[in-house]
Amino acid sequence: MKGIVIAGALSLLFSFIFTPVLIRTLTQRGVGQMIRDDGPQSHHVKRGTPTMGGIILIFSSISAYLLSHAITGVGITASAVLVIGLMVGLGLVGLLDDWLKIRRQQSLGLSAREKLFGQALVAGVFAYSGLQFKGSSNLAPISNYLSGVRDTSIKLGVVLVIVWIIFLVLGSSNGVNLTDGLDGLASGAAIMTFLSFIVIGIWKFGQSCSRVDVSQCYNVRDPLDIAVLSAALAGACAGFLWWNASPAKIFMGDIGSLALGGAIAGIAVVLRVELLLAALGGLFVLITLSVIIQTGYFKISGGKRVFKMAPLQHHFELLGWGEVTIVIRFWILAGMSVAGGLGLFYGQWVVSQ
Repeated sequence: MKGIVIAGALSLLFSFIFTPVLIRTLTQRGVGQMIRDDGPQSHHVKRGTPTMGGIILIFSSISAYLLSHAITGVGITASAVLVIGLMVGLGLVGLLDDWLKIRRQQSLGLSAREKLFGQALVAGVFAYSGLQFKGSSNLAPISNYLSGVRDTSIKLGVVLVIVWIIFLVLGSSNGVNLTDGLDGLASGAAIMTFLSFIVIGIWKFGQSCSRVDVSQCYNVRDPLDIAVLSAALAGACAGFLWWNASPAKIFMGDIGSLALGGAIAGIAVVLRVELLLAALGGLFVLITLSVIIQTGYFKISGGKRVFKMAPLQHHFELLGWGEVTIVIRFWILAGMSVAGGLGLFYGQWVVSQ
């Protein structure tokens, strides 16, 4: 438990202290955000704001996680290493995308096909690797069974597991990327999701089959260490949010949004709460659905739109809502969704007793 507190506190401190250092460095090098010409007019004042703040999110969370283990003397686990690898891999895809945008001085970096290929490749390696490395209890970090709040009776073959996890990672990483359109929106919502993972990790550790002899125990490889990693990620997002809140001094960029989205999906997979991710990451799901609905309806209706603009947060901007108002109200939606997800998680445990 001590490792959770240490990881969260250190990552918050690192992120809070080093983000302004990165801001000054990026400003001196002219590394600024490119703004879409067809986006809301209010966003044009943000052109040139330092981007690629995800560098700090990745650095702070990993450093704090490793230091917490050095301080407590507890060894790192295969599950956490795999999630970190997924986060770093997707961060590199995002870094390339951000770098191309800056180099070309336009809002388009990698093509959609190139970005999806990179994400799918990283996710596929994560999925395959997670089926290996069985521990002393013969548990691998990733299960062959479909999971809701725990493993179900639905067993998937290796190929289906990999395809399913690629789908989850693509959905989550792109969902966070789409949400990262207003100051502080994505980082604030991500904090709530990571906090929920801490709760679930601690609970599953306390009720794990290796600790308690009950029929409804949880078969999860490294739940407590995943709670430590989740705390490090929550702390990193909190420290970054201080500088990312409106008016933002820095944006996380694709390196940050893809990395955070990947970490969210990866943690859901190794904690065996894959289907519950729809609630724990409810805001990201909602915003992603708004884009799917808008795009689909535009194609089948011959150019008509459901929303004034997608993703959903920009629809409300064009309705005249202030940016801070949208962010706060969307945070409320995210919090309600996370609370509902935790309620479902606990409710299933109560019913199963």
